[in-house]
Amino acid sequence: MKRTFTITVFTEDQSGLLSRVVGIFNRRNLNISSLTTSASSDASIHRFTIVVEVTEEMVIKLVAQLDKQVDVLKAFYYEDKDIVYQEIALYKVPIEVFSNGNEVEMMIRRHNARVLLIEPEFVVIEKTGHEYETEALLNELRLVGLYEFVRSGRVAIVKPMERLNSYLQERKEEVHN
Repeated sequence: MKRTFTITVFTEDQSGLLSRVVGIFNRRNLNISSLTTSASSDASIHRFTIVVEVTEEMVIKLVAQLDKQVDVLKAFYYEDKDIVYQEIALYKVPIEVFSNGNEVEMMIRRHNARVLLIEPEFVVIEKTGHEYETEALLNELRLVGLYEFVRSGRVAIVKPMERLNSYLQERKEEVHN
């Protein structure tokens, strides 16, 4: 049965690695729901956060294949219950929507969003949350007027202590023995 998994891939920061990582999913004809790259807690290590909807058997195969890549230090997979995750969304709305009373202001408050920028023609609103939360605000703003919308990929922190640190420590000990 397909479920949502978040895969974290820790790598050296090498050019061309993104296409190799994505290629592993493309070869299996799998859709990536979300892909985010960033620095990690260790400045020398880069982090990919990838969200896929697959069976557990398939995610195990994906992680094994990712681990075989030359510049990949280690890959792990998690279910939503094992991580804390968020996305950020930005909405550009016409300034006129604020002239019809306080409807949009109350909408922003109800969704725990905030105004980032006010310009003569538009306002930029930010909402951080899970996809269903950013989608809910999007649906309401579409009813009053929306110029643009963009949502980031998932960023996630693992609830258990970061397994990468344990893995790196084990490797360091193996090298010294």
